[in-house]
Amino acid sequence: MLYTLKKSLGQHFLHDENMCIKIVEQLEKYAGMQLLEVGPGGGALTKYLLQLNDIHYLAIEIDTEKVTYLQKTYPVLKGKIIEQDILKAAIPFENDFSIIGNFPYNISSSILFKILEWEPQVQEVIGMFQKEVALRIASGPGSKVYGILSVLTQAFFKVEYLFEVHEKCFTPPPKVKSGVLKLTNMHNPFDIKDKRKFINLVKTAFNQRRKTLRNALKGLLPPQMLAYTIMDKRAEQLSVTDFVALYKEYQT
Repeated sequence: MLYTLKKSLGQHFLHDENMCIKIVEQLEKYAGMQLLEVGPGGGALTKYLLQLNDIHYLAIEIDTEKVTYLQKTYPVLKGKIIEQDILKAAIPFENDFSIIGNFPYNISSSILFKILEWEPQVQEVIGMFQKEVALRIASGPGSKVYGILSVLTQAFFKVEYLFEVHEKCFTPPPKVKSGVLKLTNMHNPFDIKDKRKFINLVKTAFNQRRKTLRNALKGLLPPQMLAYTIMDKRAEQLSVTDFVALYKEYQT
């Protein structure tokens, strides 16, 4: 049974077997691990994930055609595919789990926000992103690409840019290169109790990134905080630790 590619879902299927194996090898495996594959598509990673011993595997896939294809090709997947939009899905496991996937580039940033929502239970993520987005997530302060995704991800996860994936590894080849990231949960090292408030602060600071923080945050922070000298800086100049310090004072 063949399947079709759907541009509306941002589908580019990985066909390079060596790259599939390399991506799966990045997982920190342990007995009884629970694993969610996001967007299995034609099963490029799936067939190798199903060879892993002693794991509890689930996949989430919105494309009905791909779900039918996967279940016919790999009968063991019956009952293990959640046919739903990842962005609307409930958390798939009761306990800690890991995530792997070739994330659709048109919603990869939104998937990252979903992962942040599930963060208390997400131990590790091995994810493929558009290279530009992957570098943005991994970048540090002072970089032109350092932004909302960088700060929010690094506040909760150790971020490692693992390797690049050439466009020729896909069918059809995307117009951009890809990058694989490894996110390792650091278990809320900054003790951020109100994640929504922290996210709102970071987003507000970067939404007007050319302005100083004093101007960008004037509608959010009290006047006494706007007088701080750090407010002379722009959002891209602040480290994750700086943002956490602002958040902690802001929330009290």
